[in-house]
Amino acid sequence: MNPASPSPPHRPKRIKAAFLGPFAAAIGLIMAVFAGALYLMEAKVRDRDLAERAQAVAKLFAVKLDKDGNLMRAVVHAMRGNPAIVEAFRRGDRAALERSARPLFDALRRDHRITHLYFTGPDRINLYRLHTPADFGDRIDRATMLQTHSRKEPVHGLELGPLGTLTLRTVVPWREAGRSLGYVELGEEVKHLIDEIRDNLAVDLLVLVDKRYLAQDQWQRGQALMQRQGEWERFPSHVILAQTRPSLPAGLDPPAFARLLNGGSVRISEGGRSLHMALVPLADAAGHPIGKLAVLRDVTELEATFTGYMAAVIALSLALATGVLGVFHVALQRVEKDYQRQHELEHRLLHLDTEHQRILQVEKLSALGTMVGSIAHQLNNPLVGVVNMAQLADREADDPRRARALLAEIRHAGEDCRGFVKRMLEFSKVSCFESKPTAMAPLIEDTVLMFRQAEPHHLPVKLELPTEPPLLTLDPILIRHALFNLLLNAAQATEGQAPITLRLEPATDAASGRAGWTLSVADGGRGIAPEVLDKIFVPFFTTRADGTGLGLPVVLHVALLHDGHVTATNRPEGGACFALWLPQ
Repeated sequence: MNPASPSPPHRPKRIKAAFLGPFAAAIGLIMAVFAGALYLMEAKVRDRDLAERAQAVAKLFAVKLDKDGNLMRAVVHAMRGNPAIVEAFRRGDRAALERSARPLFDALRRDHRITHLYFTGPDRINLYRLHTPADFGDRIDRATMLQTHSRKEPVHGLELGPLGTLTLRTVVPWREAGRSLGYVELGEEVKHLIDEIRDNLAVDLLVLVDKRYLAQDQWQRGQALMQRQGEWERFPSHVILAQTRPSLPAGLDPPAFARLLNGGSVRISEGGRSLHMALVPLADAAGHPIGKLAVLRDVTELEATFTGYMAAVIALSLALATGVLGVFHVALQRVEKDYQRQHELEHRLLHLDTEHQRILQVEKLSALGTMVGSIAHQLNNPLVGVVNMAQLADREADDPRRARALLAEIRHAGEDCRGFVKRMLEFSKVSCFESKPTAMAPLIEDTVLMFRQAEPHHLPVKLELPTEPPLLTLDPILIRHALFNLLLNAAQATEGQAPITLRLEPATDAASGRAGWTLSVADGGRGIAPEVLDKIFVPFFTTRADGTGLGLPVVLHVALLHDGHVTATNRPEGGACFALWLPQ
């Protein structure tokens, strides 16, 4: 028996208690999170519904202002067809205006809730008010009148009166036979508009005006004239001019109103009903913000429906969770009964795992031996350069300086080979390497010089280096060997005396997005055949009779050791390009 084999673990006690408790707690936590998510979703739905209603109120309010304004313009146009009204207005006869226009005004007030009808001269001095006949002779300086006077065209919009009335006014210039008779103005209280919006959108509305635009004594006088009971002190900054509810909800207190003014929404409970409130800006005919339009949405039925759905979903989830717990309980009972058999199986699997690790170790050693053999083979490439340079040194014996230079290159190449073999033959450290900050320009130039000495055809090498070559942390010996292999591979593929292009340029890895540098070697050959493109990095695969199939796999191995990669592509102008990418 293997003494290193792990002993089987002790059998745990009370498996059901150990698993069911945490499992039930996890289900409880999931249910709590689920309920919280449902509540937040309900609040989000409620807020979105209120926001949509508020937008609809703002749009419908503007539409009704335009509709009623156009209606009042049509009324004025119809008045021009009444000769008695035209003549009375032309002569400035108040009594005649009373007799001729009173039936029309009574019908408009009864059928269309028109509350104001003015006849005003060209100088904006009021001639006659049918709603308050005793008041006349004052100059009309409201925004609608001033805009109509300057533009010479009908204008309508909201006007805030000194007595706290908010009225939609339409002012129309009246001309007869090229002569201006003055202006006709009609108006209706805003209460009529918000009542129609309530009926259309099923929301209640409050018209709130900023107190800065009102005087309290005049507002109280207006409330008395209109037989209303206003609450000036209810809110610090605003007062209610009109509302569609019989009474205000008690929950709408100053703190809640302050939250509304800050742009939020407020939820109020009153009499078993749930109200949701938001504000819409309110501007007068001159475009000045004068207050707010409060939208009250009764969401009681919406909340009840959502609560019912949430209760049903939670009940169903609890039932499913109970069922899962029951199934899990039964499964744990089976686990306890079959535990001994599973325990023995686990013990066998542990032995199999031990054997598997031994097999993996053997495979690693075998792969390591193959790699060492392939790398050792690559030493023939620089050794060819050493032999050639030794022959040159022998022929240049009469030139001591040239001989010393060649001997220095031989010694340099020999030291590289010795260090390379020394590390590569250490099986246990095959994937380790000695990296250090290395200037790329001298490394590339030394490698090209050694290649030119070793390559018999003396092919030209075109260097394309950046203005400021980088300083990379790498193993210079391994990179020099990889680059030498790429240059030798390019020379073997090049036809004739086409130059080999060696380029160093910054590049970002497409897969990881990391910054780095690409060292590419392009040849002038025929390129790589499509059927062998996927096999060129396979060890011992070669397309040449005298090849070994180990050069490119060594390049790939060096790239992987540096956390880089190698790519091979065919160039459009012919030839192949091998690119070694190294991280920054």
